[in-house]
Amino acid sequence: MVWQLLTAPLDGLLWIAEQIEERATTELEKTENLQKRLTTLQLRFDLGDISEEDFMAQEQEILEAMEAEMDEQEQEQ
Repeated sequence: MVWQLLTAPLDGLLWIAEQIEERATTELEKTENLQKRLTTLQLRFDLGDISEEDFMAQEQEILEAMEAEMDEQEQEQ
């Protein structure tokens, strides 16, 4: 009982640190995923797997998602 009272603040700090780490990891994965999608799209276009129209439409979609992600990160800071 006494031990729990003494370690409660530390437990709270550890929980907060875990939450911050989880959120940062999630945001990093989102950004990396968008970058990978853009690279894959470029490769598909270079190999002739997709038309220029499809490439441009999908590229625009990915770039908009990246911009939205960056705006969201700026607002959180």
